Amino acid sequence: MQRSTPSPRRPTRGLKSAIDVGPIASLARRAKQLDDLDRQLRQTLPNPLRDQVRFADLREGRLVFLAPSPAWASRLRLHQAQILEAARAMGTRASSVTVKVASLPPGLPELPPAKPLSVGAAGHLQAAAASMSDPELRAMFLRLASVAARGAHDDEPQD
Repeated sequence: MQRSTPSPRRPTRGLKSAIDVGPIASLARRAKQLDDLDRQLRQTLPNPLRDQVRFADLREGRLVFLAPSPAWASRLRLHQAQILEAARAMGTRASSVTVKVASLPPGLPELPPAKPLSVGAAGHLQAAAASMSDPELRAMFLRLASVAARGAHDDEPQD
């Protein structure tokens, strides 16, 4: 009976970003492609229309756009030939334009300003770093702890 030897581990260089791993990577690439296509196709439209519609998807040769009302959808349909010509010039195999009436998602909400980390939080980060065997992760925790401690001292009154 043969013993199976464990395969040698590949050296890693710290944590990988979630968008660089497996299915998330392909999803992120697809989202970026659609976002780039949205920006490029809408640039070919006249200004008021450009701000009202959004490119949503490319499905089986159909460019799918979203418009907030039937009136904006009709205006967009008048520019189908121009949109298809621009898409083909960009290397997209598009044969038709579909416009759906749907409310557009609102812009990203503004986030409240981040609260500075306290001296206590900095202490916990330092304690966690001390217990880690991975030097890169330990360094990241210590760097974060130093930012927290510095931010906490910035709020203290000066003598």
